[in-house]
Amino acid sequence: MKERVIETVVGFVVICLAIFSFMFFYKISDSGEDGEGYFLNAYFQNIEGVAEGNDVKLSGIKIGYIDNVTLENGTYFAVARLKIKKGIDIPSDSRAIVSTSGLLGGKYIRINPGSADDNLKENGKFKFTQSSINIEDLISKLMYSLTSK
Repeated sequence: MKERVIETVVGFVVICLAIFSFMFFYKISDSGEDGEGYFLNAYFQNIEGVAEGNDVKLSGIKIGYIDNVTLENGTYFAVARLKIKKGIDIPSDSRAIVSTSGLLGGKYIRINPGSADDNLKENGKFKFTQSSINIEDLISKLMYSLTSK
């Protein structure tokens, strides 16, 4: 009987720790926190590897996330709708770049700030973007240039 009480108490403690851990990691991951902010749009020719929920970073610091990725009719550009935290102003001549976290890491949108005096407004559009670099295409071009001599 005594063993069953100890097992029950240990099980209860483990469940409490699991719930506490889940709540802690959920809170620090910004997953449940939509927060205040504004939306910006970036148009790319190739956005391979980027998905909704990926980070938007400025100087290596997360300032938002990718809210939505769609395909624009007619031009076939990929449109990434970015949610930027309130209080972070981005100059209108800034560049949005698809970047990779490390050699095999996930992709995110990196913003290189410009020097314009005016800032992008709600639902503004980046004038300058740089698409994702496809490693297979680079290797193919390298192999072609090495074998064509």
